Formats: sequence, C-alpha cells, structure tokens
Amino acid sequence: MTSNAEGLDIRVVGGGVIGLTSAVALAEDGHRVRVLSRDAAGGTTSAVAGGLCWPYRIQPYERAVAWSVRSFQVLTALAERPAETGARMVTGTMTATTGGADDGLAAWYDAVPGLRRARAEELPEGCASGWRARTPLVDMPTHLRYLEQRLTAAGGTVERREVTSLEEAGAAADVVVNCSGLGARALVPDPDVHPVQGQLVVVENPGIEEWSVSADAGASDTTYLLPQPYGLVLGGTARENAWSREPDPAVAAAIVARAARRFPELARARVLAHKVGLRPARPAVRLTAERLSGGMPCVHNYGHGGAGVTVAWGCADEVLRMVREVREGRGPVRG
Repeated sequence: MTSNAEGLDIRVVGGGVIGLTSAVALAEDGHRVRVLSRDAAGGTTSAVAGGLCWPYRIQPYERAVAWSVRSFQVLTALAERPAETGARMVTGTMTATTGGADDGLAAWYDAVPGLRRARAEELPEGCASGWRARTPLVDMPTHLRYLEQRLTAAGGTVERREVTSLEEAGAAADVVVNCSGLGARALVPDPDVHPVQGQLVVVENPGIEEWSVSADAGASDTTYLLPQPYGLVLGGTARENAWSREPDPAVAAAIVARAARRFPELARARVLAHKVGLRPARPAVRLTAERLSGGMPCVHNYGHGGAGVTVAWGCADEVLRMVREVREGRGPVRG
C-alpha cells in the first residue's frame, strides 16, 4: 500500500473479516481508522466460518471471482506464516453430485495455480465431477486476531459499541465504511439482506489432512471436511432465512453421518464443538459509494454470503479505491 500524508478520519462499521480487512487496507494507506463493532471478532459470524478460500454462495460471479483471485494471492503469501496469520495451503477436492462445471467460476478455475479436474478414483462415491487444488485454508479465530493486531500496528483502533445509524457512526469522521454484514438489514436499512444459516460440527481429527467439499448449487445441505489446527470441521447446512443460532442435535447428527459415509471412523470421533453462523446473504454484494442523508460519504461493503474470507482482500482494494476518490473530490455524488 502507498503512504498517504493527508489521511482521512474513517469509521468502519463491523468487526468481522470484511470490516477488519477493509480497515487494515485503509490504515496501511495512511488513513486514521476506527472500527466500530458490537461484538468482539471472536463473536462474529466470521469466527464460525470454515475458512476455505473458494467462491461460495456469492453474486455477481464475475466480480466475486476477481475479488477471490486477489484474496487468494494475499492469503497464499500469509500462509508462509501460518501460526501468526491462521492461513495454510492445503490440498483438497471440490466435488458435485451433478455433472458439469459451474461456468460462472471459469475464471476462478483458470486463475488457481495447479487446479485440475479430479480423476474418477479421486472422487468420493456418488460424486460426478470435481476439481483438485491447493488453496488457502484459514483458521478464522487466529486470522481475525492477526487482522486486529495488524490494524493496531498500522495505527488503527477497535471500539466495542452498538451502532444505531450510519450517520451517527460517521458523525466525527470524513468517511464511514459500512461492513455491517447481516446488520445492514436494519442499519441501512436493506431488506434484501437475509441470513443463510450454517451449522457445523468440530470433531477430533483422526488423521485427515486434505479438505473435501461437495456443494451443489442452491443445496440446503452440503458435505465438507476441513482440517483445522483446532479439529476437523464437518459441515454443513445452508438454510435460507433461518435466524436461530442454536445448534440442532438432529442436524448435527446428519452432518456427522454424511461425513462418516466418506470416512467411517468419523462416526466414532469425539465431538469438540457445535457451531452455528448466519451468513449475510444478498442477491448481489453491495460494494458502492453514496452520500448519506446528511451528506456524509459512505462506502457500502456487505452481502458477501458464504464467501467473506474468500473475497475480503479483493473487496478491500475496491473500498480503498473509493475512499481515495472521496479524498480527491471525485465521488460519491448521489444521495
């Protein structure tokens, strides 16, 4: 990032991976950044995420793939320091039970180094096609702590408090950046924002070293196994407009059963944790700049669905570009 001697006072609303990554990009560009978040990073939806760098349940595909490629590059570099950053490079297989590739991700397939079609013997039973790749897999609690520390090192701060309006959040600032995720439904307000509930089970890892995901487009149940330092993450679900954060024992049992069909030893694995997160979904990511009712410039960056960590750095680049345009007096112009 380049140094900016005439930095702006910026308030970033939201302390998940989207908010913290945007804040880091802005602070390292020389801006005075304060993150406003009701929850500690460990209490956000981002902390529950499985952490695989792969576009999932996010639109529009063309922009999402470009953001994902940028994040892939950053996370690959961070994977050189896994204990510090939480990012590791792990080989795995992305499969589908229905045939054919998702054409919307063609640019992603072209961009990932070494990605190739999975051979028949590499596919789990019942899967018609798949891809083999070595991609970043992120331990999200560790990564969120790393982002907070990196923000602090760049001169930024984090303030734990409820934000009731974007105008109030930016009252003493030059720009407000809205990374409120699901909170944007009430804060903007934006009725297009809705939850996609995801439940997962963390079990003691019996020795599985590769990640494995089977997720058909639009399916409410997925099967994934993500080896993390704290255990093997088994998933999952994608329940539209489900607001509960309480794990459902029947759903948890079904998740383990699906995983055990691939690795029978998982039926006996010790359960370490049950988790539920609410993905902040929207028909398309909102990454735009506007002026709020009082004239305050606002950059919106929310609605990333199940791909927050996958697109975070690419979206942060766009936030930085929009803030630079504000500083240079080139936008935004509409109310």
